[in-house]
Amino acid sequence: MTEESKTGKIIKGIAGFYYVHDGKKDVYACKAKGIFRNRKIKPLVGDDVRFTVLDETDKEGNVEEILPRKNALIRPAVANVDQALVVFAAAEPEPNLNLLDRFLVMMERAGVPVTICFNKLDLCPEGKAEAYQKLYQDAGYPVELISARDGWGVERVRELIRGKTTVLAGPSGVGKSSLTNRFQPEAGMEIGAVSEKIKRGKHTTRHSQLFLVEEDTFMLDTPGFSSMYVDDMEPEDLKDYFPEFALYAADCRFLGCVHIGEKVCGVKAAVEEGKIGGSRYEDYRLLYQELKEKRRY
Repeated sequence: MTEESKTGKIIKGIAGFYYVHDGKKDVYACKAKGIFRNRKIKPLVGDDVRFTVLDETDKEGNVEEILPRKNALIRPAVANVDQALVVFAAAEPEPNLNLLDRFLVMMERAGVPVTICFNKLDLCPEGKAEAYQKLYQDAGYPVELISARDGWGVERVRELIRGKTTVLAGPSGVGKSSLTNRFQPEAGMEIGAVSEKIKRGKHTTRHSQLFLVEEDTFMLDTPGFSSMYVDDMEPEDLKDYFPEFALYAADCRFLGCVHIGEKVCGVKAAVEEGKIGGSRYEDYRLLYQELKEKRRY
C-alpha cells in the first residue's frame, strides 16, 4: 500500500508530536523527521506542512516538509500569522495601556497587522471606551468596541477573522475566552478548562494551539500576559514602531531625531497640540529609557 501525501497546518505541538489539520475535518498526529533536527529547524504551530499518512484509521503520519513561512513570531511561537487581535477590557480591569503599547511595538517589528478590541463595553462608563478607541485610531490602528458577554460587536470581529489565521492575545481576565466561545463553543470550553488547570498547578505548561473556527479560519489563543519585555533592539529604532510619529517627523530639525531631548521636534510639538496621544508618547519615553539602560549594562 502506498503512503498518501497530504498538506495541512500544524495546530498543536506537544511531547514530540505535531497535530496537523488537513483543512477539512481530520487531524493527524505526526512525528517530524530527523532531517529537521539535523538542519536545526523546529516546526511551529501555524506551519503549513507536507505530511505522509502512515495510518488512516488512527490518523497518524510523518511531517516530511515545512512549506515556506510567511512570518514567524517568537512570543508566542507561531508561524504564518495574518493578523493579531489584541483584547483588553475597557473596564474591570482598567486597561493597562503601557502593556498594550508594548504588544503593538512587538507586532510592528514582526510586521503583523493588529486590530485592537476593547471588551466589556457593558461595564464601561459612557464615553470612556470611545476615548480609548480614538487614542488608538489616531495612532493608525483599527479598533473595535465589543461586549463578548452579550454579543454586541462580535459579528464585526467574526468578519475580520474570516479566512485568516489570527493570533488572539491580551492579559488574563479581559474576556478572551468569552469571545472565543462566541466563535466556537468547544474551543472556548477547552480554553476555560485549561485556565482552571493552570490556576491549580504551578508548573503546568501552556501550549499554544490553533482552533479551526470555520473553513480556512484559524485562531491561536495565547496564554494571558501580564508583562511584556521589549528588548533586543536599539533605542534609536524604537520610534519606527510608533506609526503615528512618521507623519510629524518631517518637522524635526535633525535627521534621526529620537523625539526625546531635541528642542525642535515635530513629534513633541504634535504631542503638545494633542495630535499624538499623551499616553502613547509617555510609553514611548519609558520604553526608550528602558532600552538605553539595558544597553549600558
